[in-house]
Amino acid sequence: QREFHAAGKRYRERLLMAANQVGKTLCAGAEVAMHVTGRYPSWWDGYVFDSPRPWWVGGITSESTRDNPQRILLGRNDAWGTGMIPKDAMRGDPAMRRGVVDAVDHVIVKFGGGGDVQAGETSLAFKSYDQGREKWQGETLGGVWFDEECDEEIYSEGLTRTNVGLCPVMMTFTPLKGMSSVVKRFLIDHVDGTNVTQMTIDDAA
Repeated sequence: QREFHAAGKRYRERLLMAANQVGKTLCAGAEVAMHVTGRYPSWWDGYVFDSPRPWWVGGITSESTRDNPQRILLGRNDAWGTGMIPKDAMRGDPAMRRGVVDAVDHVIVKFGGGGDVQAGETSLAFKSYDQGREKWQGETLGGVWFDEECDEEIYSEGLTRTNVGLCPVMMTFTPLKGMSSVVKRFLIDHVDGTNVTQMTIDDAA
């Protein structure tokens, strides 16, 4: 996990590829929480934001986004603020998505306010791949986290949203689709600015 975080200082696009239940979602969720709150621990040696920037987090479906990255970041519906983003960093309760029980559309997060990090606010929004490419267009973002593998057109749209400032793009997944075009980008093509961290059950232990 520390290796994955540290790579963010040198590489724009990062992939954390790991087995199920070894901590990949927790790892990326912790990093997103740091970026949207501006609260970095003393040991942090990865990418740092000194001003608030909006983030998008996506999963395969609205339900899987709710059950995995949303839960890690915000906690559950009856206990907002028990995830990686503490309650005192949230400006009120999240705005909910229509049509999916307990799924969040976005939440406003308080950023910084101490030392060199100026106080502000930013937006953290939750997306899903099944919404289609069009729902991944338009915004200029500080970062994107893809929790689980997405198709190339979704990945390309998310990456484009971060072109201003060449901001971080993270992907965490267990490889299940074989050598897809997105996996090939990292493992075979080694596109400039990409990095792969692989974590095994032994590493998690």
